[in-house]
Order: sequence, then C-alpha cells, then structure tokens
Amino acid sequence: MNILAIETATTACAIGLRMGDLTVVRVLDDQRRHTEVLTSGIGALLAEHKLTVRDLDRIVVDHGPGLFTGLRVGLATAQSMSLALGIGLVQVTSLEVLALDAWRRGVRGSVIAMVDARRREVFCQTFSLDTKCLATSSPEVTTAQQVALRCATTGDPVVLTGDGAHRFRDAFELIVNVNIDNELVPSVWSALDLGATREISPRVTALYLREADAVANFSTRRK
Repeated sequence: MNILAIETATTACAIGLRMGDLTVVRVLDDQRRHTEVLTSGIGALLAEHKLTVRDLDRIVVDHGPGLFTGLRVGLATAQSMSLALGIGLVQVTSLEVLALDAWRRGVRGSVIAMVDARRREVFCQTFSLDTKCLATSSPEVTTAQQVALRCATTGDPVVLTGDGAHRFRDAFELIVNVNIDNELVPSVWSALDLGATREISPRVTALYLREADAVANFSTRRK
C-alpha cells in the first residue's frame, strides 16, 4: 500500500510517503510557506520514487487543531487529490500525533500534547501512555497558565510535548512534577502509523476549536 501523509498544522510543512516497508519523510519548510511548497514537494517526492499520484492508495492529513491557514492548505490539497483520484482520505489530529510520537520514543505515563495557538493560548489534550496511547480528555483551547495550574494541583508526574509547551515553558519551570519533551511539531511518521490502520473518513473537516485570527481581530475592532 502506498500512503501519503500531509502535515501542515504548525509552522512546519512536512510530508511522508510509505511504500510497504519503506517510509520517507520530508520537512518542506518551517517558515509557514505551506502554500508555496506543498504541492511541488509532493510531486518531487513521488517522482523520486518513480511514482505518480495515481499510484497512491490513501492519503492521511492532519486536520488540526493548529494554525488556521496551514490547516486550510493541507486539507484543501488532501481533499482535492482524494476526489480527483478516487482514493481514501484519513484524518488525524495534531495532538494525537504528538502523543503517539512520544509513545513511540518510549515515553510512558501521563502526557499533555500542546500546540501553540497564538494569542497567548494553546491547543491541548491529555493522553495516557502505557501499552497503548489513549486520550483521556478532549481537545481544547486554553492557556499555558491554566495547564500549569492543573499540573501543580494534581501533583502527578506529567510530560508536556509540542511547540506550545516550549513557547510557554516559563509557566512550568517551577512545577517539579512536569517534564517538557523535546518534540516540537507533529511527526509524519506517527501520522502514517495512524493512517495506515484507521478507517477511511467519510467526511474530513478542520478541527479549529476557535475562530480564525482575522475574524477575531475584525470582531475586536467592531467592538
């Protein structure tokens, strides 16, 4: 099975191609130039392995939460290819991909995946990592200070992963039961792992969790 994964939820634009036992991952850009590099990057990666888009069996796309523009680019590309080629589309979330990547690297126990949401907020979700990677809460938008307060209140050991944890690491530096993982962005490897076994999504929609920055800024100006 040939599987293409598209990751555009954060500042990094990355793709992955799995062809049987061979997996190739490429970070195309990390400066939010998703529109400029995504389509050409996919074409170049397929050509490098003597494949065309018609050789793909399914597409995996990160549908959020994350940066509004990046998500739109990734979803539009994935949906257009799926419709044009008549192949299955699978959606994964940026938070579950971050958590699964931590699990694959040997992290165990409670993990909070955090994606920088701008406006001094984070998208986050809690997972329990043991023999499997299981979500123990729903994705939400909150502040790092609120996450820090929860961690300090429970006192239970917890690992934070994602660029949201790194951007606001000062909020956690005095909490002794918190460790911050090195991972910044969702791993395409883990997205491919999820997408290879997950059922085809009948309808793929962006998981925004809140309105776009442009809408929020317009609303603020009107008020």
